[in-house]
Amino acid sequence: MIVCIIPARGGSKRIPHKNIKLFHGKPLIAYSIQNAIKSKLFDEIIVSTDDEEIAEISRQYGASVPFMRPKELSDDHTGSGAVNEHALNFLKEQGKKVDFACVIYATAPLLQVKYLIEGFEKLKASNAANAFSCTSMPFPIQRCFKLTKNGRCEMFWRENFYKRSQDLEPAYQDAGQFYWMNLNAKKSDDIFFGQDSIGIVLPRHLVQDIDTLEDWTRAELMYEVIQKAGL
Repeated sequence: MIVCIIPARGGSKRIPHKNIKLFHGKPLIAYSIQNAIKSKLFDEIIVSTDDEEIAEISRQYGASVPFMRPKELSDDHTGSGAVNEHALNFLKEQGKKVDFACVIYATAPLLQVKYLIEGFEKLKASNAANAFSCTSMPFPIQRCFKLTKNGRCEMFWRENFYKRSQDLEPAYQDAGQFYWMNLNAKKSDDIFFGQDSIGIVLPRHLVQDIDTLEDWTRAELMYEVIQKAGL
């Protein structure tokens, strides 16, 4: 069985009701649900939420909400790992054997189905345990610096100041869209961003975290441009 889990708690503070706030005319979570459906990869698409309104909207767009998430897994400090484990344990108790699971964030309106499929295909064809969306850093991290208490600059790696950008190794970051897991794979690393994981590289114009209202505005502008350009 291949399952999609979309975490969507109701207590967003910086953007109230973020997961169901209208984004270009649709609740934000609808994009994740519809892309999961469009991929035709999943036997079941589950939204894990503690909020009745989110649950109802999720059902309207084609997801199932077979349980309400308990309060102890719905605060600001609960990570997606615990939420995912709770959903998988629920399915196990129902007698369902899950081979592959994919967590798709409810805040990923720029997600494109082809990358979701690519992640699954690469994971299935490998001995890796995970595959997830990532993107390249826009500036070489080897030349980054911090500001000291008196406002002065201090490089993390002084030896890289005179090196050309093109001579430095590219770095990547989590794109925050999807996370595939092969539940039958053996793991040799204790962190997700380690040697057990395959990075599915997205172009930077398809990546935008949505944590603040400024992020929201930027994501809407990016979405509009992407749609007009047919990218």
